[in-house]
Amino acid sequence: MAESVQEFFDTLPERADTTKTEGMNHSYAFDIDGAGQWTVKVADGKVTVDQGAEAADVTISAPQDVFQKIVAGEQNPTAAYMTGKLKLKGDMGAAMKLQKLFP
Repeated sequence: MAESVQEFFDTLPERADTTKTEGMNHSYAFDIDGAGQWTVKVADGKVTVDQGAEAADVTISAPQDVFQKIVAGEQNPTAAYMTGKLKLKGDMGAAMKLQKLFP
């Protein structure tokens, strides 16, 4: 896998497609087992990433290998959720909009 989880979050603000995230106002806490925690905030399309998990609309938990496969396009996030490899807590509507963040 070419990209580490840290690299993914470090470069996410530059890679996010603002035409797709325009009007979004949500926050996402990522707890990636084996890699760390990050909080991604989308405020009217602008994406920011902070180290550490804060209170958020949605909390996403996954093992590092599963998350890297999702990011690489090798694992369908819905299938990962349905099989328990990816866990979501919080606003499911906001969670569904997450796919807009993954270029």
